[in-house]
Amino acid sequence: MTLVRAALASTRLRILVALGLLYLAWQAWLVIAAPAKIADGFPDRARVNALITLPFPPERFHIQLFQRHGRVSGTDGNTVELRGIARGDLTAIARLYWVRRIEPLREGAS
Repeated sequence: MTLVRAALASTRLRILVALGLLYLAWQAWLVIAAPAKIADGFPDRARVNALITLPFPPERFHIQLFQRHGRVSGTDGNTVELRGIARGDLTAIARLYWVRRIEPLREGAS
């Protein structure tokens, strides 16, 4: 019992617990916020094409990360065209805190 009291009195343990709780809260927020970033109107197919909007112009890091999920076919300002995304990957992409919006890429778009 004294070991538990000593552990609870430890400033280091309190800091670790607080950091752990902050991390869990951050992950929960990402999970909750992700579906709201995905627009309606995606076709009912296994693979879809999307426009991914960021709050800034994408850099090499962002393009390479998106290429793990599909083919990057271009950028326009803060928007990335990503083709051939597995439908399940839309939520994984939306969980990235720097992704603002994911919309379907209309057929015939460049």
